[in-house]
Amino acid sequence: MKSKFTLLFLTLVIFNNLQGQNQKKIDSLIKIINNTKIDTIKANYYLELSNLTMYNDQIKTSEYLKKAEDLYSNSKNERGIAKLFAKKANNFYGMGKIDSALYYLGNSVKKYLQIKDTLRAAVIRHNIGITEHYQGNSKIAKEIMDKNIPIFKKYKDTLHLCNAYLISGKISMTAGFFKIGLKESFKALEGHKQIKDDFRIADDLLQIARIYNLTEDHKKAIETYKESIDYYNKVDNLKNKAQALNFMAYSQINLKKFEDAEKNLLESLTLSKRLKYKPNIARIYKNLGNIAYEKDNLNQSIKYLNDSYELWKSIGSLSNEATTLSHLGKTYFKKGNYMKSIEYLNKSISISKTNGYPNILRTAYLEKSIALEKINRYNKALMNFKQSKKITDSIYNIDKINAVEELKTIYETEKKEAQIDLQNEEIKTLNVQAKNDKLTKTLYGTGMISFIAIAGLLFFGFKQRIKKNQIAREKQEVIYKQEIEFKKKELASQTLHLVHKSTFIQELKENLEKIKKSPELFKVEFRRLVMLLKKEKAEDKDWEIFKSYFSEVHNNFDNKLKTIYADITEKEIRLASFLRMNLSTKEISSMLNVLPESVLKSKYRLKKKLNLTKADDLNTFLNSL
Repeated sequence: MKSKFTLLFLTLVIFNNLQGQNQKKIDSLIKIINNTKIDTIKANYYLELSNLTMYNDQIKTSEYLKKAEDLYSNSKNERGIAKLFAKKANNFYGMGKIDSALYYLGNSVKKYLQIKDTLRAAVIRHNIGITEHYQGNSKIAKEIMDKNIPIFKKYKDTLHLCNAYLISGKISMTAGFFKIGLKESFKALEGHKQIKDDFRIADDLLQIARIYNLTEDHKKAIETYKESIDYYNKVDNLKNKAQALNFMAYSQINLKKFEDAEKNLLESLTLSKRLKYKPNIARIYKNLGNIAYEKDNLNQSIKYLNDSYELWKSIGSLSNEATTLSHLGKTYFKKGNYMKSIEYLNKSISISKTNGYPNILRTAYLEKSIALEKINRYNKALMNFKQSKKITDSIYNIDKINAVEELKTIYETEKKEAQIDLQNEEIKTLNVQAKNDKLTKTLYGTGMISFIAIAGLLFFGFKQRIKKNQIAREKQEVIYKQEIEFKKKELASQTLHLVHKSTFIQELKENLEKIKKSPELFKVEFRRLVMLLKKEKAEDKDWEIFKSYFSEVHNNFDNKLKTIYADITEKEIRLASFLRMNLSTKEISSMLNVLPESVLKSKYRLKKKLNLTKADDLNTFLNSL
């Protein structure tokens, strides 16, 4: 008890000392302002005063900013006004007035652009992008990041460039574009490592691990979480460390490493309670509930899940409320209390329908259909199963569209990057030319007339030769680029066609099932099946066409594989080609109309056939060919 009072006393002493130091600075600045006659200097000191009161006295902050605004307006100091607007935005953000904060950030950007400070304008615009993203306006946020990245590159502002990549990666991750999100997050990590910014390196690693987590690559996720935790320990960021421990435990649960998961969750819980980090505590309880469920400690599981649900209710997170209710319904089902299970699942369905959470909704409908079947309500069970199937099909179609959109975005991004590289090469050529021109002028000024004449003729001939070679090279590059673009478009088209083909096979299976169930439909359905098969027969060359375009775009990839292993089959070449295109296991299984487990087995056999070790990554190897 005595030690607790001592700690409390020390905390109060430290707080009072900080307050006292702050007040001394404020008093000193007010004295300086009273003894200063130049408006712009006084205004700058008022901005410094606003920094000291920004987080503890918003009324005083507003007063200081108003005085600074009056002084800057009188002196017509545009840079000062731009800086002032950014401070006002920060103050409004602290008050929770997001619209006002965005308004003043926008005005700050305009002012900086008026005085042609492009870099500072981009930095303020970056803050607009972050705010828009957290307001759910991810499209606006992505446009801002895409606009800022070339500016930060131009001015070699590594810090803000990497921060922009990190936010851009977060936006892509939220949209479900995991490949793009991973690529942008790694760019952020590489840059932050160059400038040795340990704080941000930890955040980059946390985001990369989250993407591995979401794509169910749990082994890589755990490795990356551990690395991020090491950095969080280094910079003493306990809040994000607690979050990383919790997310890592989720991956460990998926790999059935319950002891490791429980240990990390309890450490995260201790930190989160100390920091009063309620959302993380709620997630921890849910994960502990899942571990108890897997171990058949169902009463303990229900207790943890109820604690999680109550916390989410107090926070006001409806999606997490719906998820936890669904887990409770599943746990009561396992316990054999089917009526209680249906009760919780109904609550989850109600929230999910109202707020549009399709992934939670399909799971709740499916669980409910199984519970209804147990109490012999077969009609209702079938209705709920159909609802779940309908939502699953809808999500599957959205996932397919997203996959195509991501491929399209990757293609467009690579195209833009290629154009930028070409422009950079042209700039280098022009710079070399400029240096040559300068040298020529020097020779004109110092040499004799005859030497100048000869040099002039030589230079003219050299220039004409360069110009001629450049024109020929540019023509060749245009032709080559057009060919590559055409082949890439055809390759994307063939990929989509293969997806459609898998849909055809599914349709064929469904028709066969109908014939099996209703023999009287045989004649009608048989005729339709024959027509379908004739149509598909005409498209049997899909793979050959795909392989032809793929080989041209990817430098005879199949021939390189055959060189390494002469007995490689067409099926194995097809799988390797899809992996070379960075398609996921789920996408490949959809295109080949097989289970994901079959794809994983095929990948293992291919790796073995190519004489790769366990440590070797198959995708990395194929991309290196």
